[in-house]
Amino acid sequence: MGVLNGFKEFVLRGNAIDLAVGVVIGAAFTSIVTAIVDGLISPLIAMIFGKPDISEMWKIGPINEATINMGLILNAILQFLLVAIAIYFVIVLPMNHLAAMRKNKEEPEPAAPSEDVIVLQEIRDLLAAQSGRPSGGPGATGLPGGPTDRL
Repeated sequence: MGVLNGFKEFVLRGNAIDLAVGVVIGAAFTSIVTAIVDGLISPLIAMIFGKPDISEMWKIGPINEATINMGLILNAILQFLLVAIAIYFVIVLPMNHLAAMRKNKEEPEPAAPSEDVIVLQEIRDLLAAQSGRPSGGPGATGLPGGPTDRL
């Protein structure tokens, strides 16, 4: 029974669940980025170079039955850059913009205590003063908003 409890604790731990969610979201973003590359960027490359990729464009050889395929290397670099650009403009830039908008929103000022709360604080402080001990409530240390500000 200890093994099952350990497994249950492992699976329900926050890190494992966060990792699982990250993998699922990553798979979803992969399909979006693949669609952008296959549906937009590769056709643009085909319009410019006449082929959807440049992997067969620049070959050296064959020399002694060996061929150096520079187009394959350049195509891999280009695909990496295109995916990085798509991720940046479709995912990172909008998320950064949303985070900046949230950060710029001002938090509301804390509401001033109502009149009945102020009266109760004054009663507490008077009772504490009569008994000869500090009130121990908020504002008793001279912080703004406490009863000592009004004296």
